[in-house]
Amino acid sequence: MKKVISTDKAPAAIGPYSQAIEVGNTIFTSGIIPVVPESGEIPEGSVAQAEQAFKNLMNLLEAAGSCAEKVIKTTVFIKEMNDFAAINEVYAKYFKEPYPSRSCVEVARLPKDVMIEIEAIAEK
Repeated sequence: MKKVISTDKAPAAIGPYSQAIEVGNTIFTSGIIPVVPESGEIPEGSVAQAEQAFKNLMNLLEAAGSCAEKVIKTTVFIKEMNDFAAINEVYAKYFKEPYPSRSCVEVARLPKDVMIEIEAIAEK
């Protein structure tokens, strides 16, 4: 049975999807973008956007009864591969060894023209 997870500490869904779904002991998040939930603003620059996106992700995981240490897999979508090293530095602030498995892909465009979007699969 699946359970919808939502929190006002992460951006609300901007389409017909849930922020996250719990199935059994596993949490599947939707793509999280760097929108400040309280204001709807988007920070300037790739590092600030990465910080906000990861903060939003951590808040969503917490709402689901999980945390960074329980993340199994992430997928990171970035607008500019030249930001890869800077985003890795932010990523390393939130995830410690053993790191989750990860895919990172450059994409042409993301919702609201942000520079990063991240999704995760985690244990509860």
